[in-house]
Amino acid sequence: MSIFSKIKDAIFGNKAEARPNTPSAPPPSVGRAPSASAGPATAQPKPAPAAPQPVDVEAVLKKMAADNKQQLNWQTSIVDLMKLVGMDSSLENRKELARELGYTADQSDSAAMNIWLHKRVMKELAAHGGKVPANMLD
Repeated sequence: MSIFSKIKDAIFGNKAEARPNTPSAPPPSVGRAPSASAGPATAQPKPAPAAPQPVDVEAVLKKMAADNKQQLNWQTSIVDLMKLVGMDSSLENRKELARELGYTADQSDSAAMNIWLHKRVMKELAAHGGKVPANMLD
C-alpha cells in the first residue's frame, strides 16, 4: 500500500468496509413455466445508491488532534500530519511519498519538499473526495 493511500485511509476510513455486500439477483428460470402458486411479478426497482458524501478532512483531522496528546501543526506541516494519522514521518518515508506524488525538485532540500508535500497531499485528498479548506490547497 502506498504512503499516500495510508494517509487517505487514516482520514477517510476504509470505505470498502462500510459498503454492505449485496447479493446478486438469482438467474432467471430457463425452460420452466411459472408455477400457479406464484403471484404476479412485483419487481421493485432498487434505489440507486446515494453518491458518497465528501469527507470533511479538516473536521476529521481536528477531531484526531483533539484526541492526541501532542500539539501538532498538521495544518501546514507534513511531518505533523503524518504523526497525527499515526504514520512514520521519517525523511525516508517523506522522500518515498514525494516520489509517489511526482516531486521532481531536489529532495535534499527537505524544507521545500515538505511544503510541497503538504500542499500536494491536501490536493490529492480533495481529488479523492475530500473537502479541504481552500487555504490548505494554495
